[in-house]
Amino acid sequence: MIMGNFVYKCSSCLREYKRDEVRYLCPVCAMDYRPGIPLKGVLTAKFDYEFIKRHFSKKNPDFSLFSAVERQFFPDYPVGNTPLIKSSALSSLLGLENVLIKYDGLNPSGSLKDRASFLVVAESVRLKEERIVCASTGNAASALAAVCSSAGKKAVIFVPKTAPKAKLVQIILYGAEIILVDGTYDDAFAMSLRFTQKRGGLNRNTAYHPLTIEGKKTVSLEIFQQMNFEVPDAVVVPVGDGVIISGVYKGFYDLKKAGLIKKIPCLVSVQAKSSNAINRFIRSGRYSDSKNPRTIADSISVSTPSNAYMAKSAVENTGNLTVDVSDDEILKAQKILASTTGIFAEPSSSATLAGAIKLKMELKKFKSVLLLVTGNGLKDIDTPLKNISLPPPVSKDWI
Repeated sequence: MIMGNFVYKCSSCLREYKRDEVRYLCPVCAMDYRPGIPLKGVLTAKFDYEFIKRHFSKKNPDFSLFSAVERQFFPDYPVGNTPLIKSSALSSLLGLENVLIKYDGLNPSGSLKDRASFLVVAESVRLKEERIVCASTGNAASALAAVCSSAGKKAVIFVPKTAPKAKLVQIILYGAEIILVDGTYDDAFAMSLRFTQKRGGLNRNTAYHPLTIEGKKTVSLEIFQQMNFEVPDAVVVPVGDGVIISGVYKGFYDLKKAGLIKKIPCLVSVQAKSSNAINRFIRSGRYSDSKNPRTIADSISVSTPSNAYMAKSAVENTGNLTVDVSDDEILKAQKILASTTGIFAEPSSSATLAGAIKLKMELKKFKSVLLLVTGNGLKDIDTPLKNISLPPPVSKDWI
């Protein structure tokens, strides 16, 4: 295994930093940051792409060339290698030539967030940090708690008290210290930053730590490998804080810079109607918070998306397609997805299909459309239960 050299590059001012020169945000751009606004100075890993081009072989692909942490520090935790599924049923339903599903709900803790947590915990092993802190609506928290348990690390999790119970159960059973916050995800985010500033530890907050983006980009590298070293024409992504879609973009960007693909797929941003700060930012060019982000899709519910600037660039650079979906559309899509593909996705992931249904005419120009399903439906069963009526029991001699 060979690891490519990299430096951290600021997504705002483009300054570059050596690996251990910075830990979180660009120190220059972060001077303007305060909790309650999107992050400024988010860092990404800039690799030696010519080096990767010389050493990457499709006959024996070594994706550690794209990794910002050496494999020797990886926890014993089986993240990734989730299925890529071709769905003729959804192709027919949407009237599209080829619909694919990348189902990351089959990661060990049940969501794509395992990818980010895995790499941050690997970094904590390298740095000999024993405590990792994060804020989450549930998925990032359960992912971090799970990976920390496998690596013998301490996880401290700040979670809004409204997070789904199934996610809270995961966090507690994995052995993390859970702190329920009487407030929103944004309140939990700010509190976790204060915690690490005062008490130390490694902060895993999404986008705040650059390896969350690097971890999430691995889903794009897998798609590339699973499609026989090709990529889809479009990828439909559920968007909350903007880090997943930024990570998806970063993975394809790295592949393109290394000369392995010719074009980055069109990335379609799907947001809940009440939590659509990024989509509104893209459409208007002016940023404003989502004032009242109440939606059944808790994983994409956020007032101030931390990675709004990078997410906006990712969408604008690849086709500029956005769509907002209602809770009713999400619930209908959840049922359609389950009944036609056998995939039970949580509401935030079902938003992906809801968005594809609304945009099916715009998507007809693409030969292949991939739906990124990021979380397992068992993460939140209370929501679909409200819309399900069980039949009455039959007598024991019914048949």
